[in-house]
Amino acid sequence: MLKYIEKINTLIESFPYIKKFYGKTFVIKYGGNAMVDEKLKRAFALDMVLLKYVGIRPVIVHGGGPQIANLLSRVGKESVFQNGLRVTDSETMDIAEMVLVGQVNKEIVNMINMEGGRAVGLSGKDANLILADKIYHQDGENQIDIGHVGTVRTVNPSIIETLDRENYIPVIAPIGVNEKGQTFNINADTAAGKIAEALNAEKLILLTDIEGIKDGDTLISSATIAEIEELIVRKVISGGMIPKTRCCTSAISNGVHKTSIIDGRVEHSVLLEVFTDSGIGSQIVLEHDEE
Repeated sequence: MLKYIEKINTLIESFPYIKKFYGKTFVIKYGGNAMVDEKLKRAFALDMVLLKYVGIRPVIVHGGGPQIANLLSRVGKESVFQNGLRVTDSETMDIAEMVLVGQVNKEIVNMINMEGGRAVGLSGKDANLILADKIYHQDGENQIDIGHVGTVRTVNPSIIETLDRENYIPVIAPIGVNEKGQTFNINADTAAGKIAEALNAEKLILLTDIEGIKDGDTLISSATIAEIEELIVRKVISGGMIPKTRCCTSAISNGVHKTSIIDGRVEHSVLLEVFTDSGIGSQIVLEHDEE
């Protein structure tokens, strides 16, 4: 009997959050180990279906770096990076688009559909969803051309809104295009943040392979934009966490209510973050909630 009472208590704890977030949009960046481990993949799919059934509107943006690297290796092409950005010539761009749009995206869509959801795959090319600009690697005063690597100029969310009205879950590959029709590979965190801004999302959630933002051994459960900048100056936040946190601070500054960086290695991490009092990972907010 005790285990059933515990289940009911968990449901009761989640009820205020279900009410609070009903009808709200969550943009979730899906990547890391959660995309590789079969148990975690199924848990993520179930999480997305449950969110949709309780009236929350999930929008998924996914990465696929390891899958791209694997296919490049199989065709005898070396992965080359400049300051964390993959150097993307025309052949690499073709492979990246094939992997992200043709393989990874469809696998996620199928996974969600198999768990009872109604997912539809998109890339930034569909309905001009993501208009992109080419970016360069800055080496001192020199700009180094790294190929088909882009950033988001604008997001046209109409296709996402149309799918949501028809009760579908959009799953988006971070491929963009410019006005000349050139294709660009875009960092998935950046794409997720800009899509969240365009949708005025309630939450932006980034799944990672770490617990969250840590100062030594202490997990920082909540931080403001100013506190994030201080942590970067102190080098508490460094390396790959800088673009992730800057993606969150940009989203917060442009209308997204809350952002979270959570550990995708934890089963049902999204549900734990959304529907429990303690949550998991680190939230980045405009200002701390008053007690």
